[in-house]
Amino acid sequence: MTLSKAMTAPKIAQSDAHDLLVELVETPSVSGNEEICAELLASFFEEQGREAWIDDAGNVRAPGNGVLLTSHIDTVPGEIPVEVDGGVLWGRGSVDAKGPLAAMAVTAIQTGASFVGVVGEETDSRGARHLVQNYEEPEFVVNGEPSGWDAVTLGYRGFLSGTYSVSVESVHTSRPEANAIQHAVSWLSKIESAFDSNADSTGKAGSTDESGSVFESVTAKPVSFDGGLAADGLATEAEIEVQFRIPPGTTADEICEIAESELDAGEVSWHDSIQPTMASPRTELARAFRVAIRGEDGDPSLLRKTGTSDANIYAEAWDCPVVTYGPGDSSLDHTPDEHLELAEFDESVAVLSAVCESLGEKL
Repeated sequence: MTLSKAMTAPKIAQSDAHDLLVELVETPSVSGNEEICAELLASFFEEQGREAWIDDAGNVRAPGNGVLLTSHIDTVPGEIPVEVDGGVLWGRGSVDAKGPLAAMAVTAIQTGASFVGVVGEETDSRGARHLVQNYEEPEFVVNGEPSGWDAVTLGYRGFLSGTYSVSVESVHTSRPEANAIQHAVSWLSKIESAFDSNADSTGKAGSTDESGSVFESVTAKPVSFDGGLAADGLATEAEIEVQFRIPPGTTADEICEIAESELDAGEVSWHDSIQPTMASPRTELARAFRVAIRGEDGDPSLLRKTGTSDANIYAEAWDCPVVTYGPGDSSLDHTPDEHLELAEFDESVAVLSAVCESLGEKL
């Protein structure tokens, strides 16, 4: 059953919250293999008397009030020995994003907020895409990603992926004609220069500084490269998988047009795209976080991140306030040094609980 205002929400002991966090981190859940971790999470809610189930996409759902707390269950690959040492939890996913995930699960139990643990965020966001098509629009959305307990993320760049491929007749390596690998390298260099030039012309540089210039720029990143002599020996071939990050004010179509204008040979096939998002700091949700952080003696910061998250999908699909919050240092995402201080986890639960209680009183 769902939790109403009239019912008393159980208080989760700090030791039990820590146990949940450690158990989630100990349970591998690389994208595409989240089932066991999802079952563990659903069981946690059921043990606390909350209705919970796993939907067709593999998401864990625990309905509650109009405040939706959602974070992702999956992680990137990479084994990090799980241990708690000196109040610090080490392990894959401790920061991205099982720290935020566990904090939201505990908070949902304690406040009656709705909860969804989604799958596939690190790959194709299939869980979030399924959710926006099969979930009644909430009043508020808090997306779980590491921001630090005393900061709230308001903006993310968008995302576009594509594959450049080229094949040219083979010639002797002493000849000056470009082979496929040279064409591929040349195209990548040209698009990087094109977007740098475009940034310069609008006053948005390509380096990180306090003005958030990377957030405001398009960046291109090759993520795989394959090239060489074709199997029949009659051509050279090359293929690059490339990802673009899209700042607010720029569209995926504009990036495609610029990238294709730099083609001398070959072609680009385009794949997924996600629109950028930038939330207002003046929404009721953002204000609630600032008040809650100050209530825990913090000095709240408002962040814009250069990556992309499920928050982009929620903000595009739903006409309600969306922010991102969670414990942890995001510079540790996907690294071999991923770890989370348990004290920060506790602070984040306190902040989230204060936010949900404040908003819940108005629903």
